[in-house]
Amino acid sequence: MSKAPNNKWWRGGVIYQIYPRSFADSNSDGVGDLPGITAKLDHVAQLGADAIWLSPIFKSPMKDFGYDVSDYCDIDPLFGTLDDFRTLVQTAHTKGLKVVIDQVLSHTSDQHPWFVESRASRDNPKADWYVWADALPDGNPPNNWLSVFGGSSWQWDTRRKQYYLHNFLASQPDLNFHNPEVVDAILGTVQFWLEMGVDGYRLDTTPFYFHDQQLRSNPPRDNTVAADPALSDANPYGWQRHIYDKERPENLGFLKQLRELLNQYPDTTMVGEIGTDDSIATMAEYTSGGDKLHMAYSFDLLGKDCSAPYLHGLMQKFADKSNGGWPSWALANHDVERVGSRWGGPERNLQMLRLAAVFQMCLRGSPCLYQGDELGLPEADVAFEDLQDPYGITMWPEFKGRDGCRTPMPWNSQAADIGFGDGQTQAWLPFTEAYRPLAVDLQDQDANSHLNFYRQLLKWRRTKPALIHGEQTLLPVHPQVMAFVREHEGQRILCAFNFSDQVASLHLSDALVPTHTLPVPGLTGGCLSAKTLAFEPFGGLLVQLL
Repeated sequence: MSKAPNNKWWRGGVIYQIYPRSFADSNSDGVGDLPGITAKLDHVAQLGADAIWLSPIFKSPMKDFGYDVSDYCDIDPLFGTLDDFRTLVQTAHTKGLKVVIDQVLSHTSDQHPWFVESRASRDNPKADWYVWADALPDGNPPNNWLSVFGGSSWQWDTRRKQYYLHNFLASQPDLNFHNPEVVDAILGTVQFWLEMGVDGYRLDTTPFYFHDQQLRSNPPRDNTVAADPALSDANPYGWQRHIYDKERPENLGFLKQLRELLNQYPDTTMVGEIGTDDSIATMAEYTSGGDKLHMAYSFDLLGKDCSAPYLHGLMQKFADKSNGGWPSWALANHDVERVGSRWGGPERNLQMLRLAAVFQMCLRGSPCLYQGDELGLPEADVAFEDLQDPYGITMWPEFKGRDGCRTPMPWNSQAADIGFGDGQTQAWLPFTEAYRPLAVDLQDQDANSHLNFYRQLLKWRRTKPALIHGEQTLLPVHPQVMAFVREHEGQRILCAFNFSDQVASLHLSDALVPTHTLPVPGLTGGCLSAKTLAFEPFGGLLVQLL
């Protein structure tokens, strides 16, 4: 199957994440599917994205909505068939879009045949394919490791009379990557989809592949280690330093094996999800040297802190440690509160959201958008009785889970179900009335809409090679303004953003000689006077430099 052109497209390419269950329902069963995605690819192409990333579509009992895989080499019937997937890939390629799929390699479903066999006895051929451990003498689990979703990460199994490791749900047992047979089997599943014509992988939970074979307990987290910004403070998982249950040194060797496999398939890529105690440093390590991940993203931009000093600190840390590594910067995904509410606030401040979008598009790296970002969707309010996310059900009420960012995509303002399906079938999550005036059909016709702002922004970005390929140099930290220079083949652009609700100014050093400001679609609130930049609240400026 032919690929969409442009080798190394991922360096600066815009990736659009699709959560299949909630994108478009073609067969009126209440769940989005592959034919529904295929029918809506024009929306993504017109937006100006370079690739789509599909959250998991493999066979699964759906305890964690596809992140619990029971067959790595087949499509779940909820989403369609292998032929539907082939059609999607072929259609995407004809529209110039690459297709990246979500690979959940660290764990499987407990209904995967590998685990069914592994748990049957202690001496079967797959007995060591998962992480098994004896109980302590008092019957307790072997150590203090915690599940991200709450409670111990060890589950007692009466068949083997042992505990097995699960970093997420108990129905998601962790594979034992210390076993070479497991690694070979996993690489075989990756190759299956490369042969099918995919352009790359988003690797779920990348730091979790290996565990400490001595099963040492994690120490408590102290004030010198920042908490994961995407974790609720109601979750005790963040109270530990996770130095033994993930991010083990052996991970690097496996990532090199993955890269060697992908290198056999031209124009492919890998982007890893990084959630660790020092995720920026891990991003840098996992993307350095050109022999591991092509790119990675962390959750550091998926929290609520969007102050200039915080953003400057993230970018400085990555620059200091990256050794040429390539980041992918995401402001939203299917696991966190929508950026429309998280950064836009309760009033959905569009000026702030547009400033954030331009900032994301100007950073060195590959921007990753989440479906609905282009519409400025706020977080949906999902009642407890409608929750589907096991994480949210467990952590209620302090943390409501991830359903609020996963409700159906609004396509048609007049349709009963905002255009997600046929209007007659109840969707897996209730559609959100607040999305009706933000639907694609209305925004498509409004030249000043957030959707058309994004279309113009992505089109404009393609005309600025420095923003796609250029190196990035940070200006000194400023209490209000995040500023940096992008430079490529003689083109130098100063990018400056006031991430505060107060006016601000920035005086340029003698080394920076401005010539004129660059008009950016949707970016307002700044002016240049001699060597001083002045900003209105949430204002931004791009300036051409000599």
